[in-house]
Amino acid sequence: MCTLEKRNNIYILTLTGDDDHRLNPTLLDSLTAALHRIRSETTTTTTPTALITTAQGKFFSNGYDLAWSQSDPDRHILMSSKLRLLVRDLLTLPMPTIAAVSGHASAGGFILAQAHDYVLMRKDRGFLYMSEMDIKLVVPDWFVKLLKSRIGSPAALRDVVLRADKVTAEDAVAKGIIYSAHDSAEETVRAAVRLGEELVKRGWDGHVYGRNRKVLLAEVFPALDFDETVGDVAAANIGSSSRL
Repeated sequence: MCTLEKRNNIYILTLTGDDDHRLNPTLLDSLTAALHRIRSETTTTTTPTALITTAQGKFFSNGYDLAWSQSDPDRHILMSSKLRLLVRDLLTLPMPTIAAVSGHASAGGFILAQAHDYVLMRKDRGFLYMSEMDIKLVVPDWFVKLLKSRIGSPAALRDVVLRADKVTAEDAVAKGIIYSAHDSAEETVRAAVRLGEELVKRGWDGHVYGRNRKVLLAEVFPALDFDETVGDVAAANIGSSSRL
């Protein structure tokens, strides 16, 4: 599950508990509900805000809950549609977004982090890891489209996707995968708050910010309508599955 708090003009969304924060429908729905609350509170205001997403424990997120989905292929379809809905919500949120990665972020968890405008990460523990090569899964096209929009180096992108490198925070900074690295989980969150405060002070119109992000990531949005690794799930089904 997750909690949402507001400190002045900064929302802090925290994945709670000491587990590995597997992305199953329960957690995905909880995160989506939190974003809907943020959106509803900022729809009619021009006050600048920012979002920080972080997690308790040694994992930011260990990706899809594959154990939960193994018994029924429809469960994987459901997880995919809900994660795509969550990512779409993050990419259209009318404010800067920051992921404070407090531990391992694997596969779908890596994607969740990269759905934010800025990724900060602790360097004393944890890595970024696209595990699909190692667990014999095909990487969805929409994963790659999002990663391409965030990782400018083709060599770094190759190593993430085709070598399944486990990338530490300092290496991720050097390769341009994340924004900055910090000494501990606590310092990562503090740095994220400082960055959020700096961005809020710019006084930007959040709705203009969100529209400019949408232009910047124009190639990502069409890919969110479909996941070829689980079958043809139309955009309409994404919306309906979010209500299950």
